Amino acid sequence: MKTIELHRNAIVLSPESARVIIRPFIPGSAQHIEKIVNRVLSLSEKEVRLKLKAIDHEFGNRHLNIKSLLLKNYQRGLSLIKCAEKISPAKQVLIGALFSGEYALESAALFNPSIVPHFDQRKVAKGGLRFIMSLRATGEGHISSIEFRVGIIAPSGAISFEPISRYVTEPEVLPNPSYLKQSFMLKLHEMGFENDCAEAVLSPFEESFTLQELNESIGTVRHHCDADCHESKHTLDAIHWLAKCNYELSFPRTLAMSERIIFPTSPRESHGIEDARFVRFVHDDESVMYYATYTAYNGKDILPMLIETEDFSHFKIVTLNGSAIQNKGMALFPRKVNGQYVMLSRQDDRNILIMFSDNLHYWNKAEVLKRPSALWEAVKVGNCGSPIETEAGWLVITHGVGPMRKYCIGVILLDLEDPTKVIGQLDEPLLSPEGIEREGYVPNVVYSCGSLIHNNNLILPYAMSDTATGIVTISLKSLLDALQS
Repeated sequence: MKTIELHRNAIVLSPESARVIIRPFIPGSAQHIEKIVNRVLSLSEKEVRLKLKAIDHEFGNRHLNIKSLLLKNYQRGLSLIKCAEKISPAKQVLIGALFSGEYALESAALFNPSIVPHFDQRKVAKGGLRFIMSLRATGEGHISSIEFRVGIIAPSGAISFEPISRYVTEPEVLPNPSYLKQSFMLKLHEMGFENDCAEAVLSPFEESFTLQELNESIGTVRHHCDADCHESKHTLDAIHWLAKCNYELSFPRTLAMSERIIFPTSPRESHGIEDARFVRFVHDDESVMYYATYTAYNGKDILPMLIETEDFSHFKIVTLNGSAIQNKGMALFPRKVNGQYVMLSRQDDRNILIMFSDNLHYWNKAEVLKRPSALWEAVKVGNCGSPIETEAGWLVITHGVGPMRKYCIGVILLDLEDPTKVIGQLDEPLLSPEGIEREGYVPNVVYSCGSLIHNNNLILPYAMSDTATGIVTISLKSLLDALQS
């Protein structure tokens, strides 16, 4: 194999335990909640003020607007019990503190990165590039969420990052998200709810509807259906569940990118949002949308999901549909090919597969694109993010698992017009874990969820043993020469 020019940058993004959010810490029983509330109600206002002053002194500088966060958890807790007594504003905050706890988002790991060009390239030096990097942050209980960083590739090729904020903020979950009727119906049918009850709920809508409209329709159908009909009740519950799995998030545009955190929201992702693969997608009309596939995990089952955003402030989270939506590792091509959406996948947990669809949200067929062919990838192969378009073909960064569960990164090249054809591949890994990269939560692993090309270099961020993140810069010419030799 021809020599590939490769440079490991000195940058390492390591987990930082001090970056914390406030999460609900509410007992499961109403009786326990009532006892906590009564303990606070028994205090004098002076005692409450002193305790709040101590809490603010200890925790106030760790959060933006801590009072509002505590009040949200107060309201969550009080909604679970009946309380006739009027509670003072100060006691509400103290009760909220008793219903709250800090969660260190990245205390265990900061890994599995993807990288895309930033939507705002103003004030970037000629020949440079501003980028957004997504990262999988993992904390207590191995719950994963999505964090972001902003960096610059200088004209010289040097890579730097904007300062990382001390604070982390969860987005507002929009109370009245919208849904596409066709996609919603496809998922319902896929779940086995193709019946008169589902049709009755959705028939009033044309192309789209809001959660409020859906709830009103559910209420109407529930009122008219047989209260004892198990099928109808099961269908209505499924519709409500599906709506909760599709939601919208919003961050203030003034919030620094490193302060934005997408934490599990829906029931299907209660145990984590895993391995987001972001891609800058250019539609036929040249409009740009950033998409990301990720794996929702509820502690038992996984579900491939899709993120849609134009500005990394407003995010729409939707379920993917179709019989081919299985397992992990979906990665969308950055544009349509021959009029169709194209996506890589790994339904069988062994091979890289490729899928085509007329509908971004519906995938029904997959065919094997690449099987393990060398010892270093003999256990299984998968992708390391969305394919990248070059004049020579679609560049696909892969990962392979070999002896001793060692993960290495490889590369294949696909035909531009017919991406089912592999026209080049490296016989040896492009990147193997070395030195400190071998040590971590899951040893002997290098892995990525997305890379980009700039100034004839491949910029490849990669996870180091499921703990931290590094970046390697690779000469594109030397890589393509090796692939085509």
